Amino acid sequence: MTNGWHKADIIAGLRKKGTSLAALSRAAELSSSTLANALTRPWPKGEFLIAEALGIHPSEIWPERYLGEDGKLIKRELLRRAR
Repeated sequence: MTNGWHKADIIAGLRKKGTSLAALSRAAELSSSTLANALTRPWPKGEFLIAEALGIHPSEIWPERYLGEDGKLIKRELLRRAR
């Protein structure tokens, strides 16, 4: 499995779209630094907000969080319940 995007690539992608993590956070009525958490640890809500701003599915940015060994999408809610 391939690694996801580098943090700098995510930030650069957002800048190319004319926004930033802080602006997205504020638009979602979150603290301006909250979405940065999705860059370092799994957080589906934040991942979807970032991916939506980039016009892609979160699995393209974080394949290690969304794809199983077989390359198919995994249901993350099942993983949370299994822990």
